[in-house]
Order: sequence, then structure tokens, then C-alpha cells
Amino acid sequence: MGTILYLVGLVYAVLAVLDIFKKNISTVGKVIASVLVLLTSWVGLLVYYFYAKDHLEEWFK
Repeated sequence: MGTILYLVGLVYAVLAVLDIFKKNISTVGKVIASVLVLLTSWVGLLVYYFYAKDHLEEWFK
């Protein structure tokens, strides 16, 4: 069960990073946001999808 949960988290993390790199923000902002999502695992994914996804362009202009 743990392996399945890990793989699902990995897939969603990759999708989040791909979504971050499609946004119109600076390269530094893209790298910072991507690293934060990848390092914080499920918490980072939840924060990204429920809040930060709509606010990244405001934060990293």
C-alpha cells in the first residue's frame, strides 16, 4: 500500500512541476516553487493545488 501511495504522490508532483513551468513567471520563481513542491511531498502538493496554483503569478512576477 505504501508503494502505491508513493507512486501516486510522485506522479502528482511531476504534474505539478510541469504545470509550474507552463506559468508566466520568472525562471527563479519556477525553480523555487518546483523545489518546494518536491521537497514538501503531500503537504506541498495540497497547498499548490488548493491555493498556490492561482497565486503563483502574483508572487513571482
